Amino acid sequence: MNVTTLPKPPRVGLVSLGCPKALVDSERIMTKLRAEGYDMSPDYAGADVVLVNTCGFLDSAKAESLEAIGEAIAENGRVVVTGCMGKEAEVIRERFPDVLAVTGPQQYEEVVAAVHDAAPPVPSPFVDLVPEAGLKLTPRHYSYLKISEGCNHRCAFCIIPHLRGDLVSRRPDAILREAEKLVAAGTRELLVISQDTSAYGVDLRHKSWPWKGEEVRAHMTDLARELGKLGAWVRLHYVYPYPHVNDVIPLMAEGLVLPYLDIPFQHASPNVLRRMRRPANDAKVLERLRSWREQVPDLAIRSSFVVGFPGETEEDFAYLLAWLEEAQLDRVGAFKFEAVEGAPATSMDEQVPDEVKQERFDQVMAVSARISGEKLARKVGSTIDVLIGAVDEETGGATGRSKADAPEIDGEVHLRDAEALRPGNIVRVSIEEADEHDLYGVPV
Repeated sequence: MNVTTLPKPPRVGLVSLGCPKALVDSERIMTKLRAEGYDMSPDYAGADVVLVNTCGFLDSAKAESLEAIGEAIAENGRVVVTGCMGKEAEVIRERFPDVLAVTGPQQYEEVVAAVHDAAPPVPSPFVDLVPEAGLKLTPRHYSYLKISEGCNHRCAFCIIPHLRGDLVSRRPDAILREAEKLVAAGTRELLVISQDTSAYGVDLRHKSWPWKGEEVRAHMTDLARELGKLGAWVRLHYVYPYPHVNDVIPLMAEGLVLPYLDIPFQHASPNVLRRMRRPANDAKVLERLRSWREQVPDLAIRSSFVVGFPGETEEDFAYLLAWLEEAQLDRVGAFKFEAVEGAPATSMDEQVPDEVKQERFDQVMAVSARISGEKLARKVGSTIDVLIGAVDEETGGATGRSKADAPEIDGEVHLRDAEALRPGNIVRVSIEEADEHDLYGVPV
């Protein structure tokens, strides 16, 4: 049996100077980097690159910033400079010609790109929340919003708690402040991510913080409601089907949150779920899916499933296929179980042969593709909202995503006669055709 050893993620050190706004900028940058799999280093010695967020308000602050840059270069040597003093790039480069990059305040994309260049991310499907293709810097019109770190579950196939620790939630006001800045900078869609979005705030005992003259609890429902007021699409990822998820469905009916849930079911067979040590193994999940769809008919549900988990029998797999037929999920991803160093499942008995894993994977993907094709075919003739991602001026075509499509992992909507559109536009589209994964249409 081959056992995968995960590569160590690059580590970033941070020196943050100046006012609270600069601290929020630092938090935004580090959240983005953490979402992409970077680790933080508490000291110079352990960092692959050091980020210095400078202040340039007063001469004394500039002197402090230059001193901090000098210390980082002396102690580490690989330094990216950002923040207010970044506007004086020539001063910084004249004094410190070895700095890797200099960017100005609130230039999140440029800062993260500079870190990518200095210490490229190491994509890993075992620990990353952002799809591998999404590790490039996201375009301005959508942004990942990480609301917590770590996880309290101890699933047998997962080592994330070992790598990232138990759940640590961010304060709701800090998340909302970041989201507000992103929307002001042009973000049209916020993709909420964490290891377990439903558990957000459990470690904070769902305490409240002041926000816009009101109190907001550190709770998924409150956070989703407030994010929905910012005017951008809000898409919820990694939502375990705890009972309180029922309270998010009305927010979708109101239009505050996209009618989309990414629920990591991982399997359906009770036997396999027990061996996986999965939480929230709710026998009434199918009933709840029906109830949610009654309230929000256009609700799209995506999930991922592991095939070939140790001990998965033919009966277990048949149970999964039957469950998929009944659940009629809109988007499905499947993974063949892979032994990862440090995961309890790696040493379990009854390992499934690779050829059996492949057969089961192919069957799940075939069933899912057929269901997806049937559901998309029913959208032909309808009119839907589409967020434009790219425009080809030569052909006059464009691609975008509907409310049912997360970037990189779901389908797309392909448009004709769309040369007047721009990335970030949200337009009404008449759907003319469909295949197993994508829709085709024309702007109304």
